[in-house]
Amino acid sequence: MSLDPDTVDTDTVDTDTVDTDTDTVDGDTLRRLAAVLTDVGELAGATRLTGGFFATTYRARLTDGRSVVVKTAPADESRLLTYEADLLRAEALVYGVGADRPDLLLPSVVTTDFSRSVFPGDVVVASWLPGVPWDRAGFGAPGDDPRAARAQRELGALMARFHRVAGPRFGYLVDASGLVGDTWPQAFGRMVDALLADAVRWGVDVPDQRVRAAVAAHQDALAQVTSPVLVHHDLWPGNLFADPGTGELLGVIDPERALWGDPLLDLLGADQAGSDALPAGLLAGYAEQAGAPLDVGSPGAVTRLGLYRVLWSLIWIIEAAPRGYDAEFATWYVGTARTHLDAALARLVPAS
Repeated sequence: MSLDPDTVDTDTVDTDTVDTDTDTVDGDTLRRLAAVLTDVGELAGATRLTGGFFATTYRARLTDGRSVVVKTAPADESRLLTYEADLLRAEALVYGVGADRPDLLLPSVVTTDFSRSVFPGDVVVASWLPGVPWDRAGFGAPGDDPRAARAQRELGALMARFHRVAGPRFGYLVDASGLVGDTWPQAFGRMVDALLADAVRWGVDVPDQRVRAAVAAHQDALAQVTSPVLVHHDLWPGNLFADPGTGELLGVIDPERALWGDPLLDLLGADQAGSDALPAGLLAGYAEQAGAPLDVGSPGAVTRLGLYRVLWSLIWIIEAAPRGYDAEFATWYVGTARTHLDAALARLVPAS
């Protein structure tokens, strides 16, 4: 559902009766939240949620006792990378897929507002999920904590279920970025080219010639991917909700980076910091759900995993410039990504 911008008046919402943490949600934002939620329910309170880097997200509590999540896209589109165009619309599309696939553990779409007349960016309102984020659940290492072992195995099964959803083409779900293709080499090449162009736009130094050489040298490995499937592409623990007592996976959020592509991409999305570990429990869960193991050991698969490490490293390095991360965090974030980028390129295109 979208709001009619001609009928929304954000100045008419009475915020005096709204219970909120005024340190995090100001009156103007409350009026906007109430306007977005007009057809959903009456706003009783709101809290800003932390932990994400792309969007601004709120937990909105309604007078009927329900809670919903209101996610708003950045207002300044000039500071987005090319692939980030209309990302919340992609998120809504993925949640729509989940409406017929409860086994994907996705929230349901409550309403949307793509008019950009209430908030300056797109808005997606989704149902509130049970559980707590995996990274805040207090789990130990999978080898020591059966709750973590269960979550890891169930993550592999969740990936396999995502990959049963076939796509119409390769690349990102929405057309705004233009990063799509009839073949995986074509779409992936456009994704990398766009990141390199973003690096130029933001004055970020990256080894563009080495990156292009790596992609060009391994077109055959990319061409082994012939069927586009739904890849969440951001399955790090902060986007996974679990039962802190048992480790059962209860939900998954933030599929705005989702695309139609190679299942192997989800392994990198779950390991963005670059350990390059392939957890046995995750792979076992995948194989059990899919009925066959995920190929991670053939020469083509190993090469593609390297190329996807290049992709993720470029994203981390380049996005730090427009997002203006805290200096200490940026030093670690970019430094980590550069280390993994150099290592991946050395494996893909050895020095002559």
